[in-house]
Amino acid sequence: MDEKQALDAFTALSQETRLRIVRFLVAAGPQGSAAGEIGQAMDGASSSRMSFHLSHLEQAGLVISRREGRSIIYSAAYPALSGLVEFLMRDCCQGHPEVCNPAVAALSSCCEPAKGASHA
Repeated sequence: MDEKQALDAFTALSQETRLRIVRFLVAAGPQGSAAGEIGQAMDGASSSRMSFHLSHLEQAGLVISRREGRSIIYSAAYPALSGLVEFLMRDCCQGHPEVCNPAVAALSSCCEPAKGASHA
């Protein structure tokens, strides 16, 4: 990710509803969620309001959409989100990995499989 892409992403995320949408879609997983479900999760936001915010996030490359029947399904763009984190952390340690270790540990703990989950 380059600086302009990072700035576009941060601009999109600097609005409360859009930040909440991205967090909701990250939690929804790769299968994503229909626009109406996202609106309900955002305190019953109108479809026009959701369309406005989702369009901003899609233009910034943070979400992707696909049509399934009559629904538009939105998903987090995980490569872009990973790229944004990598952009922020790229030069963090400057030869001192202990500087980055807390951030790496925080991310690692988020990705641990749930207890009792089967590994296929």
